Amino acid sequence: MNQTLYETDFVGWTYQQADLVKNRKFEEIDMLNLIEEIESMGRSQADKLESHLRVLMLHLLKIKFQPEKHTLSWDLSVKKSKFQAKKTIYKNPSLKSKLDEIILDAYYAATLEAAQETGLDEETFPIECPYTKQELLGDL
Repeated sequence: MNQTLYETDFVGWTYQQADLVKNRKFEEIDMLNLIEEIESMGRSQADKLESHLRVLMLHLLKIKFQPEKHTLSWDLSVKKSKFQAKKTIYKNPSLKSKLDEIILDAYYAATLEAAQETGLDEETFPIECPYTKQELLGDL
């Protein structure tokens, strides 16, 4: 089986592809894998935003549903996650068009994690995300 550089040395492959682009040797570029990797970079930014929003909503849920256990750590996690989410959007403004879907997915994951961490039933948490974009991210 002939393995390609992409399969055997990903970092080496990236350097090779960058060199080919710099030298305008477009006919030698591994176009299919390059397209896949470029698309993957975009998806990773969306995943990063979803992760920040998940942590943000997890702690908002814990604050609301376990107020007796509310800690400064939760407040700081809310602030940090909000900051990181806004920063990710600022650096990737096209994510705004996907924000509703990302929030929906992040909220679902946050409810599962909140149930696990608090010991409360999943049904304790609203099915629909109770937080608006404004509440989560302020003005964008």
